[in-house]
Amino acid sequence: MKFLDQCKTYIKSGAGGVGCLSFRREKCVEFGGPDGGNGGRGGHIIIEAVEGLNTLIDYRYQQHFKAPRGMHGMGQNRAGAKGSDIIMPVPIGTQIFDENNDALLADLTEAGQTVLMLEGGKGGRGNTSFKTSINQAPRQTTQGGAAEEMWVWMQLKLMADTGLVGLPNAGKSTFLSAASRAKPKIADYPFTTLKPQLGVVYVDNKEFVIADIPGLIEGAHEGLGLGDRFLGHIERCATILHVIDGTGEDVVDAYKTIRHELKEYGEGLSDKQEIIALNKVDALDDELIKMLSEELEKVTTSPIMPISGVTGSGVKEMLRALLENVDKVRINEKTTKEKVVIELEEENSDAPAQTWSPL
Repeated sequence: MKFLDQCKTYIKSGAGGVGCLSFRREKCVEFGGPDGGNGGRGGHIIIEAVEGLNTLIDYRYQQHFKAPRGMHGMGQNRAGAKGSDIIMPVPIGTQIFDENNDALLADLTEAGQTVLMLEGGKGGRGNTSFKTSINQAPRQTTQGGAAEEMWVWMQLKLMADTGLVGLPNAGKSTFLSAASRAKPKIADYPFTTLKPQLGVVYVDNKEFVIADIPGLIEGAHEGLGLGDRFLGHIERCATILHVIDGTGEDVVDAYKTIRHELKEYGEGLSDKQEIIALNKVDALDDELIKMLSEELEKVTTSPIMPISGVTGSGVKEMLRALLENVDKVRINEKTTKEKVVIELEEENSDAPAQTWSPL
């Protein structure tokens, strides 16, 4: 399945049906009175986050969604049928922006979460609804509510626990294939990975999700190499695994380059817990591994763990360390959310009760 993490879509709700102007015309009923029914409501446009999707590719081939209008009212007090709603399924983690792609309209982070993007027009009133004791034969109706329309941008930010970052050809995909059942493309040239990959990792009877994004280059936060879009996929991660090629020319420079891009991108990426993986140690001797680790310790306080994605050396220990970080962050997030809920409940309970009084 092709991967698409951003698309622009046109949506339009349905207009409401027109109210009917009608009177009873039955034999032997001289003054039958009005019997015009109301029009039906137009269809809504609803976006829903569903499980089992990890791409927006369906919206590349169908970019226009128009809900049907409500049916018009009819005689004999028959109301028009409402227009059917259009429900647009999207992956969990999808964000909805306005036409200019700068105002966030909705953020769908849980399965089953829905948002009503456009409301269908209300049905018009038939002349029966205008009947009063004074006006027994109204000839008044109303038109249905107008349809609403807009363009929206949909952007997918993957829901993962751990994000893999690093320069091109650092061995991120090799690590992902060694740690999970994911089968990313692996080759000995830069930019082998062209789209984000997800892998489910099992360790100590627990599981978590790792996201592998394409290699970052200098200037990624400004969009070079689509880096800004790729970095968006690790915004929701609990922890970051920074993979560094131990056989590279300068491991310290490689580390500083990625850290600079994370800091410049913002969104709290540089503040996330980080573990550094000194990769490809199968090609290094113990003395060189120790020397490279000491060089990195001079520029960072993050834990440094030597691994080899090819041989699997150190992979299990790395997964345990990542799982520990993930558990800590998720517990803190849950505690913070519970505190916010409690504070809101206390504020509502302390607020004075509103009483109604006639003017």
